[in-house]
Amino acid sequence: MTSAFQTAVKTNISDAKRREAINELASNNETTKLGVLVRTSGLSGGLRRQAVDGLISCGADELLTELADDRSVEPELRRKAER
Repeated sequence: MTSAFQTAVKTNISDAKRREAINELASNNETTKLGVLVRTSGLSGGLRRQAVDGLISCGADELLTELADDRSVEPELRRKAER
């Protein structure tokens, strides 16, 4: 059985299935894995934004602050994490 995280990062899986996997991670409060997705440069911007939204819905304020301060994270994602 493939984990939601593995599904989210696999490129040969449809975007819809990857989005479902990210939603599942957020529903399960998998904040560390969502943070990794935000930092994964090979992942599309839309999926990374969804991972930030998942962190927001989980109330992961500390991790969001960390992402907002992380210069390796895309500026748009840092701004979203800061809000």
